[in-house]
Amino acid sequence: QVQLVESGGGWVQAGGSLRLSCVASGNTGSIDSVSWYRQTPGNLRELVAFIDRHGRERYIDAIKGRFTISRNLEKSTIDLQMNNLNPEDTAVYTCSVRSGRTDYWGRGTQVSVSP
Repeated sequence: QVQLVESGGGWVQAGGSLRLSCVASGNTGSIDSVSWYRQTPGNLRELVAFIDRHGRERYIDAIKGRFTISRNLEKSTIDLQMNNLNPEDTAVYTCSVRSGRTDYWGRGTQVSVSP
């Protein structure tokens, strides 16, 4: 079992930055890949960025060059640095990890970007 808790969300004006952090606890040594998702009301959850089991990073086109995902194995954290935010980035951001065949999810943190 892995437990995930996100923090760092909030309100920011367009062009600003936020850093989201996700702390993992429990059987963290079993974690393979780590991801950040986002969801807006009425829409499906969208994969934003992930690091696979080989350490390779992947991003969706909408956030390339603005967001950076990172993983600290010692601290068991998964961070998402978000720069040059725009109103279209407003969403609930959730971190997720995969351990074997099981996906674990945090509860999410709200990010709101005003024009």
